[in-house]
Amino acid sequence: MSDKLHQFQKDMEIKGFSERTIDCYLRHVRSYREYLKGPIDGHDHTQIKDYFYYLLHTKNASRSSVHQIYGALKYFYTVTLGFEWDMEKIPRVKRIVKLPDILNHDEIRKLLAVTKNIKHKAILMVTYSAGLRVSEAACLKIHDIDSQRMTIKVTGKGNKDRYTLLARSTLQFLRGYWQMYEPSDWLFEGQNPAQHLNASTIQRVFHAAREKARIQKHVTVHSLRHSFATHLLEQGTDVHIVQRLLGHASIKTTTIYLHLKKESLAKVTSPLDLLLDDIEA
Repeated sequence: MSDKLHQFQKDMEIKGFSERTIDCYLRHVRSYREYLKGPIDGHDHTQIKDYFYYLLHTKNASRSSVHQIYGALKYFYTVTLGFEWDMEKIPRVKRIVKLPDILNHDEIRKLLAVTKNIKHKAILMVTYSAGLRVSEAACLKIHDIDSQRMTIKVTGKGNKDRYTLLARSTLQFLRGYWQMYEPSDWLFEGQNPAQHLNASTIQRVFHAAREKARIQKHVTVHSLRHSFATHLLEQGTDVHIVQRLLGHASIKTTTIYLHLKKESLAKVTSPLDLLLDDIEA
């Protein structure tokens, strides 16, 4: 099995999967092997479906997690082992799409106001003002900041590069941050300057700020990215531009933020109000 896993890793590296995806997919295949209590040497549709059922109903795994595991096993079986994958016999687990909670402008201001640590505030400012994933913010390098073009170069999912916004206020704050901390390579260094800050540290920074700001919404650091996209659309930014800034491969992923625009609902009058207005008149 170790030979097959090694080949699986090579197959993913040839395809150009990110290091994070490779580690995740390898972990999923190892977990499946443990569930089977033996090597993966056959292609049994029922066995695979039973595993997904086990994950959902025994392990209480989320549908989004099972969706990712589905992708890992499918790639392992089809590419590495060379088996066919019948989508009718092994249907993909349908994900439940929920609208994310959004921070409004006042809540963003509160988050930044209560964050007194210069480095921590710089991280939150960059993450929100550029619409970054937490892993993208953690991996920024100094040379990714282009003050001439007012852009930030981001290496996103699947090692796909893109450019996003560099806010003037963020640039000004980063200059003060750089003078104080003097990072040499990574924009946000970890305890070891040769390594970037861990994503989990950024998550802790956000949660500490949320508690200090007394924000009751169920938000995470990723909510800064959601808020960035929603606020841009509320300003009238074209959805295709927002798509490019976020690095979405499909416009369908970006259009979810159209449902979150407060203007979209604020301009609509409930039919009950119209009815009551007529009665009162």
